[in-house]
Parts: sequence; structure tokens; C-alpha cells
Amino acid sequence: MRYLTGILLSLAVVAATADVSAKGLGDGKKAGYSRDLHCLAQNIYHEARGEPMVGKVAVAHVVLNRAADRRWPRQVCSVIKQGGYKKRHRCQFSWWCDGRSDKPMDSAAWKESLHVAKLIKSGAVNDPTNGALWYHALSVSPSWAKKLDRYARIGQHIFYTDPKRAPQQVAAASE
Repeated sequence: MRYLTGILLSLAVVAATADVSAKGLGDGKKAGYSRDLHCLAQNIYHEARGEPMVGKVAVAHVVLNRAADRRWPRQVCSVIKQGGYKKRHRCQFSWWCDGRSDKPMDSAAWKESLHVAKLIKSGAVNDPTNGALWYHALSVSPSWAKKLDRYARIGQHIFYTDPKRAPQQVAAASE
């Protein structure tokens, strides 16, 4: 069932974005996007640029789900940058504190990341993770994952929900 849901979501996302070109979106800051939209696009770019559309959407929704949960900061940028201010490799999203440049080098992927962030923040795309608060790439096996409920594999990531709380749909438009 989850596989079918993923396919249907992918088709819905493709249909919703088919008429919108990523051209002309600019780099985000210059285009006048909000700081949170720019941070969300950066996270999509660095965490999921090689993923299918549903994977990009899923990664972005984890950030919004955290911002809606009282255990994390309320602002998107604060969620993404949490833990990485004082020590390398201690942040929530590894790209933020890996010591490398955060400037997007692939302009097409960056424009697509901005587009996806804008769609999600506008509420145009539903959360395929059912309120997941965590994910990791298939290439790693973190110890923290054993304590959580595995929800789904989407693209090259595994998404987890909190076993202590019922998953909730988070309305991106309310953020």
C-alpha cells in the first residue's frame, strides 16, 4: 500500500509542477524569498537533490514537521542549523556543519530546490511521510533509528515517526 501511495504522490507532484518552470527563480536571496524559504531550499538541495520529486518533498516535510513540534525550534532555519554552531558534525543535517561551502554549485538542481520549497511552503504538496520527524540515507545505519517507528522508504532515505506520538499531518501553509 505504501508503495502505491508513493507512486500516486509522485504522479500528483509531477502533475502539480508540470506547468511551472524552474527558470527565473534565481538564487533565492536575490529573488526576495524569505529566509526560511531559502533555508528550506538549501536543505532540499544538499539532502535530496539527486532524489525523485517525492523524495525532495519528503525531506522538506521533515523540517516543517519539526518546526511544528515543540521539541524543535519554531523557525525553519533554526531547525536546519540546530546543533551545528559550536562543533562540526553535531548538527541535525550534516551538510550544515561539514566544513564545506554551502553554496549550490548545480544551478538546475538549485532552481528545482527553490521551486519545491515554494510549493511546500504554499501548502500545494501534502506530506508523504505522515508526520515523520527523522530520516537518514540508506547508506548509513544510525543507532537512534532503533528507537523509532520506521514509516517508509522514499527514494534513498528511510523516514521515521515517533513511537510515543500518533503521527499527524502538518499543514505547511500554517507555518
